[in-house]
Amino acid sequence: MKICTYCRCSTKRQGESGLGLEAQEAAIQTYIDQHSAEVIGQFVEVESGTKSNRPELAKAIALAKKQKAVLVVAKLDRLARNVHFISGLMESKVEFVALDFPEANKLTLHLLAAMAEYEATLISQRTKAALAAAKKRGVVLGANGRALAEANIRAADHWADSIAEIMTEAIAACRKKTLQNLANKLNLWGVKTRTGRDFAPTTVMRLMKRLDLSF
Repeated sequence: MKICTYCRCSTKRQGESGLGLEAQEAAIQTYIDQHSAEVIGQFVEVESGTKSNRPELAKAIALAKKQKAVLVVAKLDRLARNVHFISGLMESKVEFVALDFPEANKLTLHLLAAMAEYEATLISQRTKAALAAAKKRGVVLGANGRALAEANIRAADHWADSIAEIMTEAIAACRKKTLQNLANKLNLWGVKTRTGRDFAPTTVMRLMKRLDLSF
């Protein structure tokens, strides 16, 4: 079985830190192992699920359609929190699997998408209300978030630099240079991610970008 994988997180800060992505990668990797799937494409995006204009998802759908592959996501809401978008995806005839509900049929997918869209609306309303209340109390919005994000990026850069030499050696040691093979090589050597997990293709991709490495 040929598959394309798609992972999404909602904020740049989550994308830099890997927050939210590693759990998705782990779920997808379990699915790959269980089905001995052939991964023909892996796509990662940092974008809100309420937006339908997402380039990486568009690439994943196009590749899946062209290669008659299954589009695999860890959770339905990683595709979208938008009923119209889910409906359009189903009408495109691209087969997809949401691992949090793999047996879902078209009716339940519509219902789940509707609930996800409603949840997104509630989250937005609560966030706006909380920010307005904080602003009224004189809180300077965004200051703590920026400081935490900058500290996290510095820590990630420091960790990446510490294993740059190992990454270079692993790339050289891979006969067939793919993200999956490089992840397998690092795991075989006992190298762990910054959070102590095994490497997945998307983790490798982010690390290579951070270190400006390529095959």
